[in-house]
Amino acid sequence: MTKYLIEVFWSDEDQGFIAIAPDLPGCSAFGETAAKAVRELEDAQSAWIEACQSSGDSIPAPTAKARHAA
Repeated sequence: MTKYLIEVFWSDEDQGFIAIAPDLPGCSAFGETAAKAVRELEDAQSAWIEACQSSGDSIPAPTAKARHAA
């Protein structure tokens, strides 16, 4: 699978971590820890790409770049 940038942040509302793939609109995942959110996002990315392939839509190339490293 192509590597996409993953952003992870804490959500007070959800009381957990949210991971998103900015290049894949709507692709996100939740986890009680940052690591769990990333693992869940890996599954979500696979499903997102599979859905694109099934519907005949093109799969976006990775374009997002990290803006800040903690």
